[in-house]
Amino acid sequence: MSATQQPAKSGAESEAYDPRTVRRAMLAGSLGTLIEYYDFSVYGYLAVVIAPQFFPSDDPAASLLAALAVFATGLVVRPVGGVFFGWLGDRWGRRKALVSSVVCMGVASSITGLLPTYSQIGVAAAVLLLLTRLVQGISTGGESVGAYTYIYESAPPRRRAFLGAVTPIGSNLGFMFAAATAGVISALATKDQMADWGWRLPFLMAVPLTLFCLWARLRIEDTPEFEEAARRADIPAAPIREVLSTHRAALLQSIGLSMAQGGAIFLGLTYIGIHLSNNLGYDSTQVLWLSAGVVLVTVLLMVPAGWLAARFGSRRILLFGLLGFLVTAYPAMMLMGRHNLVLAGLAYTLFMLSSAFVQVPAASLWPHLFERRVRYTGMAIGYNIGTVLAGGTAPYIATFLVQRTGNLLSPAFFVMLVCLIGIGALLTVREDV
Repeated sequence: MSATQQPAKSGAESEAYDPRTVRRAMLAGSLGTLIEYYDFSVYGYLAVVIAPQFFPSDDPAASLLAALAVFATGLVVRPVGGVFFGWLGDRWGRRKALVSSVVCMGVASSITGLLPTYSQIGVAAAVLLLLTRLVQGISTGGESVGAYTYIYESAPPRRRAFLGAVTPIGSNLGFMFAAATAGVISALATKDQMADWGWRLPFLMAVPLTLFCLWARLRIEDTPEFEEAARRADIPAAPIREVLSTHRAALLQSIGLSMAQGGAIFLGLTYIGIHLSNNLGYDSTQVLWLSAGVVLVTVLLMVPAGWLAARFGSRRILLFGLLGFLVTAYPAMMLMGRHNLVLAGLAYTLFMLSSAFVQVPAASLWPHLFERRVRYTGMAIGYNIGTVLAGGTAPYIATFLVQRTGNLLSPAFFVMLVCLIGIGALLTVREDV
């Protein structure tokens, strides 16, 4: 039985959706995702500062490419984390997986803030940085899909499309918080201070943030669906094998959708800031604040996007969002190069407006593709493979394209390509949320 052929809910099951429990699930899911993405994305916002500390070179572009390669490597291992946390979530419960992933991320991020630099221990510094990014990548591999799964299963069926906005709101607030934190420190510290110790502070913020999230997640119970399955002993012995044998179509659909979402949004959230400061010469502190403001606009659109998804269906709103990225990528990047920060900010906002209309409907559509038995694992594999292929690699690919072609607008073609892949995958999805 597929996820779109679930039996009707009994009266007992309907009563399982207690409003207080639902609110607690929303808080724990969104808060954990906020902290995970703050920890993970702060590296991208500080890449320009981190690069010479760990990868010194006479060519600044080479240093930046090395730092962005480490950023991408952290996402390459996401499927490993997805497989592990997916197995943990489908076999032993969503709650255990969510608690484990946030602890893993918090520890790795805190250690990053304490690492010695190249000038202190040589090449070993770069190796240690790579190791912490790998641990962060493994953690992230289980976090988003875990939050999507947990909130989807904790929400009443008729509210799932609307409440799907909760997880993207958390992740985007994490990006915004990371940009704002980096912006505040950049504004208060001199360039030398940023290079010496300022870049460490955002990573060390992970300590109190992780403790706060851990408190929230230890207060939640498992989802009603999983608890009912556990009572019936309906737990898969080998969820990975089951996904690969019975959910191949859903897996391919989720990979295509993840490539589109990850490629467009990661480029917007991480590369555009680098593009504005490094390639176009805008002030780096102003760019950090601009990035935070753009993400805030995106977050404000997420509740309306959830309402529209509930009203018209997640597939239609997701298609609208992907088409938005497709048609705005090139003109937005062209307007950014007009040497006017206000115009660049408007162009950046124009590009990212589509983000809410992609992330929110996808948050409820992804778990809908897989049945409960293998939902966590199926999403983890598909979502993370797509992110590896086009998401976390987006900043590196964009920087590489500009360096090889000399065309500052070439990253727009990458966005257009991944959006076409996502639209193709979406058109094969038959059922809606």
